[in-house]
Amino acid sequence: MILLLGELIMEKTANSLAITRIQAVIIVVIIVCTIAFPAYFLSLTNTVTETFSLNVTNRPVTFGDALYTTPNQKCLFLVTIEESQTSQGSKAVTISAASTDCQITVFPQTITSGKVAEVMVVPIEADVGKNVTVTIQGERDGLKQTKTVTFEVIDEEGREETLGPEAVNMRNNFTQWLSTNHPELGITSETAWIGTVVNPRVLVVMHYMFLSEEWEMYVTWHVMIPPYDWARIYLRHRYNQTAPTYAFEISSIQEHAQPQAIEVPDWI
Repeated sequence: MILLLGELIMEKTANSLAITRIQAVIIVVIIVCTIAFPAYFLSLTNTVTETFSLNVTNRPVTFGDALYTTPNQKCLFLVTIEESQTSQGSKAVTISAASTDCQITVFPQTITSGKVAEVMVVPIEADVGKNVTVTIQGERDGLKQTKTVTFEVIDEEGREETLGPEAVNMRNNFTQWLSTNHPELGITSETAWIGTVVNPRVLVVMHYMFLSEEWEMYVTWHVMIPPYDWARIYLRHRYNQTAPTYAFEISSIQEHAQPQAIEVPDWI
């Protein structure tokens, strides 16, 4: 009798231990599922929110559908990204560009929403008479978006040599006035610039672009007699703007008119 009772007690204890083990396993499974499933679905959500689109514009604007350049012209393309509606937009996109023969620089090479990358493309003499295509790519976490830009390289021999010095004179007519009347811009007679011809097929009104570390200065001037010999500049802050936000005009160069602020036109 005593042996039978002992066996019953041992069997009951074994059953209790088995039940306890099963309960422990169930609890572990519940905990794992509680952590793993939300993490899994969160990873899926994060994958969806990382999508973006790529936007490319050229500076300055062109007139008409075709884009023309000259050999050694510094062709400037601005790249921005647009996040999907559900994206948090916290991760940067890497920007790159490629084209046969052309010299290309990209800066900065990574951007987030609201920032601007500049792609500088310089065609060579051998490209005259050809259409050149530039492929610009944005990449993030394996997702790639691309845009292509095509321009024709035309022969405008001597245009830089002719327009460059004149454009510098036009620029200098504004810089000293800007340093006095708009010191917040940080533009002075000591500001260093690099320049390039732009819109080479536009006549009567001359077009030229200067770049400093901070600013793009787009200069236009009207080759006429007073009082129609005006000059204008349009200023864009680099790397965070895609269009000028300041515009100034000298109504007559030969009559030594003082610069005046004007509205930034829509087409610019």
